Amino acid sequence: MAKQSAGLLLYRTTNGFLEVFLVHSGGPFWKNKDEGAWSIPKGEFALELPLEAAKRELKEETGFAVDGPFVELSPIKQKGGKWVYAWAVEADVDPSKLKSNTFTMTFPSGGTKEFPEVDRADWFSIEEAKQKILEAQVKLVDELAAKVGGN
Repeated sequence: MAKQSAGLLLYRTTNGFLEVFLVHSGGPFWKNKDEGAWSIPKGEFALELPLEAAKRELKEETGFAVDGPFVELSPIKQKGGKWVYAWAVEADVDPSKLKSNTFTMTFPSGGTKEFPEVDRADWFSIEEAKQKILEAQVKLVDELAAKVGGN
C-alpha cells in the first residue's frame, strides 16, 4: 500500500491578495534548496482520520493550531508515490513564532545529530508559492486559488 500523508494549506488575504503558508524541511538534504523545496505542513498517518492527522501534523511541525472550517482539496500523488490529502483553512499565523518538533539523523560515520523537522516557514503570494512548493503540490495551490478566488 502506498504511503499517505495529510496536511493543511493555510491561507489569508493581505491587502486584497491571497497568500499561502508554506514550510521548509529541516536537515542537511534540504539545507541549500529553496525553489521547489517548500511544502504544506503535512505528515504520514495510518489509523487516524486524515483531517485529524493534518491538524496534528500542523501542530507538531509548526506549533500552531487552527480552527475550521476546513475545505477539502483533491488528493495528489507525489513523485515517490505518496498520496497527500489536504484541506485549506483560513488562518493568520506568525512565522517568527514557528516551533517545530525534531528528528535525529544517524550519519555513516556513526554520529548522530538532531534537526528541526521544519527549519522555516513563511507566507507567499500564489505565484511565489507555485515556484517555492514541491512540484506535485502546485495543484493544491491552484485548487485553493480557484475555490477562494485567489490571484
